[in-house]
Amino acid sequence: MTAPEITVAAPFTVQVDQNPYLAPGTTRVDAVVTVTATGAGAPADALEIVVVDVSGSMGGDKIRSARQATAAAIAELRDGVAFAVIAGDHRARQVYPDAGTARADERTRAEATARVGELQADGGTAIGTWLSAARDLADRHPDAVRHAILLTDGQNGESTPEFLRAVRSCVGVFTCDCRGVGTDWRVDELRTVASSLLGSVDIVARPDDLAADFRALTGAAMAKNVAELWLRLWTPQGATVRFLKQVAPAVEDLTDRRVEAGRQRGAYLLGAWGAESRDYHLCVDVTPAPVNAPVRAARVELVRGGSHDVFAQANVTAEWTDDVVRSSAIDPRVAHYTGQVALAAAVADGLAAREAGDVARAEERLGEAVRLAAESGHDDTAQLLAGVVDVLDAKTGTVRLRADADKAGTMALDARGTRTIQVGRRG
Repeated sequence: MTAPEITVAAPFTVQVDQNPYLAPGTTRVDAVVTVTATGAGAPADALEIVVVDVSGSMGGDKIRSARQATAAAIAELRDGVAFAVIAGDHRARQVYPDAGTARADERTRAEATARVGELQADGGTAIGTWLSAARDLADRHPDAVRHAILLTDGQNGESTPEFLRAVRSCVGVFTCDCRGVGTDWRVDELRTVASSLLGSVDIVARPDDLAADFRALTGAAMAKNVAELWLRLWTPQGATVRFLKQVAPAVEDLTDRRVEAGRQRGAYLLGAWGAESRDYHLCVDVTPAPVNAPVRAARVELVRGGSHDVFAQANVTAEWTDDVVRSSAIDPRVAHYTGQVALAAAVADGLAAREAGDVARAEERLGEAVRLAAESGHDDTAQLLAGVVDVLDAKTGTVRLRADADKAGTMALDARGTRTIQVGRRG
């Protein structure tokens, strides 16, 4: 069931899929909100920062590949884009330019590439310090699409409070895609950075694959043309937002990131946008109304950062009915993403139990993940799961932990376990 689309500005649309019909007395309203951007308009001013680990463990093939990957990212920069390269060990040292940022052109790209070619591996790992240096640069470009790539091969040497303070200080300042090379880094550390800064996390097990990955990440950043988009949510008096989760292209819980935006309104930062589509699962508790009396359960608005102009908006509705057939139907898109979130949770729970040595729990939850992946056609996740467990029966989720599980494969499952399959809309 689809609510009518309301479009205010052509570059964005908001569409709602839900079953608005509820049994008498029911309070929970679920909807999938699809935000789509056409990418129309001139390219935005942009800032690109590459933060490359040059600690001692990055020697050999890793540092050579890191140099090549950083050079590949520099080559992707549009003319006029502000950029900088930071080398990270137990400090954060600016590689290019000497201070501040440079504007990309033929000369600055060549100079930066030459400097990067001189990077050597030595020292420790201080990811929070690196992020703070990137934040200082990003603060100088408040109106730009600000993006960073962070590469490391090791575990953070700072205290947890120090690290988390640095991450929090960067929230809303720039987005950050994180990559771990090899298998000695921690997925949870980079996920903390990527999740907080609205980016992605992934493993690059083979150093030779870094350049292609950096090229793709930089190209995607160059395609963004809206620096800061917010989803603003109005709910009626007495209503409560149970949760708001991004459910495609990856699962990300935004519930606790709400910023109050006026009476009965909250706003959620969605980050920078280009031509793309993302899906969000909204769940609201509302006060029941009489049968056959439709109400608005929420209004979703898209707002550019620093502006009150609404790009697009749509309504989430509710109507109570005595018709059991109507009220018991589940919208297919809501059902799909509920299953996708359950799959991500099963993977996370199973890997945590495996790490803790709880074999029974690990096999139970990873088996559930195998079953959900098979049911939803999530072949990529199913393939990664098969590297961690022997699948005895996919339909029932019967598995056995593999003693010979490859570490890189396990880390890939951990890093990519929140990715989802985006389901199309009807009509």
